[in-house]
Amino acid sequence: MPEIEPTADAPDDGYPPLPATSWAVLGMLTLGEGLTGYDLKKWADWSIGFFYWSPSISQIYAELKKLETAGLVESEMVSEPGERGRRVYRITGRGTRAVRNWSRDAPVEQPVLKHGLMLRLWMGHLNEPDQLKELVRSHIENMESMRERAKLHGDHATREPSWAFSKMSLLWAERYFQAEIDLARQILDDIDEAAETFADVRARDELGNPVPEVAGSWRDVEDFVEGLERRRRS
Repeated sequence: MPEIEPTADAPDDGYPPLPATSWAVLGMLTLGEGLTGYDLKKWADWSIGFFYWSPSISQIYAELKKLETAGLVESEMVSEPGERGRRVYRITGRGTRAVRNWSRDAPVEQPVLKHGLMLRLWMGHLNEPDQLKELVRSHIENMESMRERAKLHGDHATREPSWAFSKMSLLWAERYFQAEIDLARQILDDIDEAAETFADVRARDELGNPVPEVAGSWRDVEDFVEGLERRRRS
């Protein structure tokens, strides 16, 4: 990979404290095109929306405004005869070095998992197993659709050699959605096992909710696990 010469408008190392969405915008602008906010929205939906971020137009423009104020992007109005003017954004030398440094040096964070289906399955005692299985089957259908979309987008990410890592990321997304499908199919059997165990609950209140045999015993589990983690770190 050829070495990119630094410019004089920013230091060669380090990066400013920006939210990850700002880095996503900067990353899209490193692929050599001037883009409008609408372009960035469409490109995000086409690529990083499968594994990170599907922004609204208002989010995009809010990020661009902050980045331009910080000198990381610049913009100009572009107009064609008979057409409405468009504000086109390009990354600056300072922005390029900052996003390169961030992508190389920022700590690798644990992914944040907010799984709506699993939250509903976690409180599965409130519903019948057959109802829970219908939720899982709907999830499988959604994941199959996402997997096929990711595959379609990846199959067509071959026009530009510079899209090689975008294609790689879409392939990862396709595999991820397949893994979600496999996990969901497994949990169809797990629901039956959980229902059999839950049938052993000895007492319920007037609303049908389970009454714990030992109130607050989850705290003992939490304390035990925290103790194991402390010993592992020491």
